[in-house]
Amino acid sequence: MKILFVVEHFYPYIGGAEKLFYELAKTLASKGHQIWVVTTQHDEDLPLDETIKGITVKRIPCSNRFLFTFYSLATILQIAKDCDVLHTTTYNAALPAWLAGKLKGKRVIITFHEVWGSLWWRLPFLNFVQKLIYYTYEQLILKLSFYKYVAVSDFTKEALEDTGISPKRITRIYNGLETNEFKKFKHQEPNQFTYTFFGRLGVSKGLDLLLPAAKEFSLLYPESKLKLIIPMRPISMHLKIKKRIQDLGLEKNIQVMHELPKKDLYKEITNSSCIVIPSYSEGFCFVAAETVAMGVPIISSQKGALKEVVSGKYLELESFDSKGLLAALVKAREGEWQEKSRKNFHLSETVNKYLDLYADC
Repeated sequence: MKILFVVEHFYPYIGGAEKLFYELAKTLASKGHQIWVVTTQHDEDLPLDETIKGITVKRIPCSNRFLFTFYSLATILQIAKDCDVLHTTTYNAALPAWLAGKLKGKRVIITFHEVWGSLWWRLPFLNFVQKLIYYTYEQLILKLSFYKYVAVSDFTKEALEDTGISPKRITRIYNGLETNEFKKFKHQEPNQFTYTFFGRLGVSKGLDLLLPAAKEFSLLYPESKLKLIIPMRPISMHLKIKKRIQDLGLEKNIQVMHELPKKDLYKEITNSSCIVIPSYSEGFCFVAAETVAMGVPIISSQKGALKEVVSGKYLELESFDSKGLLAALVKAREGEWQEKSRKNFHLSETVNKYLDLYADC
């Protein structure tokens, strides 16, 4: 098959959605399918045209996701005429992919990672205008008619159904991991209590709860350490987090790391007492799935799909605020974990389900 992915961010950008489409595209290309990707040039050092693991990547010379919505259409139309199916995702890539599908008579599949609705109005780090823009754009995407909808969890599937989309058009496909790459990484309890946050700098990730809780925890247990493994983009968000750390006086109890190679990242994860996921919502959460695959305990808000993905040793926040997170950290230090059977999410299952979906187009 000839498949065009239209996504606002792609490898080497860090994020759950980006991980899904990179692994999916790479695996499909290895199976002999012709794969194109149209995406943003999120880093000006990246080439506009590149072949990665058999994937033909076309980057639009802009980093702004809203500009990508308009600047990408001509390129998408040019490639779409030779494709069997277009596959896009929320948010800003969805509109140009939908338009190209209509203009070229191609079926378009969309993967919804999450539907936030009114949650947009409660998220930190955004001003009123930003919240209004994001909320309005999400509502627009929900009004468009796509051939098939993929929900990455039951939570997301139910959210789509609540917006009025027919359940017959929605397929739940969990995101998948190449589980073999985690087998050599096992949890090793460090000498001092060390809790770790890793992943993209999203406004929904709960860093506004984590940093104040870390400050209070450091006063109770001065020997403790928070490892914060985050990208340096978006720059504005990175600067906000850096300033918050300075304002709280957390420098002695926090270690900030950026852009770690995968092997080094996994070592930092496994050499942690636990991983902290205080998200406002998660449509799936690769951070949780990867952490579970390495057998590392998790402190989680259990919001959204986290209840579906988090397993093994875990703790849930009793209240969704910094006090609730502080209480969970204290329990974690004392080893008061809950536990349930570990869940695995295999990439092969994910790819096979997408192939079945493409074949139906």
